[in-house]
Amino acid sequence: MVNLRNNKNQSISNLPLRKQIKDALVRQIIMGGYTPGERLIELRIAEQFGTSQAPVREALRDLEVTGLVEHAPRRGTYVAHKIPDSLREIYRVRGSLEETAVRSAIKQFTGNTGLLQVEIDAMAKAANERDITALCEHSVAFHQIIVEAAGNRLLLKTWLSLQIDTQTTIALMTEGIDLMEAALSHQPIADAIEAGDTELACRLSREHQEHFEEMPLPNIDSQSESVA
Repeated sequence: MVNLRNNKNQSISNLPLRKQIKDALVRQIIMGGYTPGERLIELRIAEQFGTSQAPVREALRDLEVTGLVEHAPRRGTYVAHKIPDSLREIYRVRGSLEETAVRSAIKQFTGNTGLLQVEIDAMAKAANERDITALCEHSVAFHQIIVEAAGNRLLLKTWLSLQIDTQTTIALMTEGIDLMEAALSHQPIADAIEAGDTELACRLSREHQEHFEEMPLPNIDSQSESVA
């Protein structure tokens, strides 16, 4: 049985239970703890976390949006056979949304990007400690600060619907990724916002997502073979 609670060196204890479960499932799927096509049994996962099935069900629904798991009526939820290419499409949509957010919010941050810098510094610390959970948390927070500052509820709702945290976790678990480089890649965006350079900040925000769009997706088939 996969031990979902064995997340050594990962700061999950303060996260909402739904997110703890979701993050644990993502890691196990990416690392081959579950094989493609394997059924994910809500009751068994709930028992491992000592919780009800409700947060497990919510976590599985979130993962279904990303394509990591698939649900079949009267059969249950299963691990997908591969990470869908559609995950790349999220980066293109996200890049457009965040470019729009920067354009709308930049005047609020010009000369005052302290909140953004706090998140960048926290990302660098997490990268140095190889704490993917914390790096993901602060990366999402960095971008969400900007999106929320745009003051557009529809924009924020659409952005949140993309399952940004799961997408970020998958990206940070890609083999060979430089975690410190990923953390510090946010600095030029903050610097451009600090300087009030709207066009540069918008371009960097878009290119930031394009960079991750071009990265190879983890191959869960090969990961499964490596632990077999």
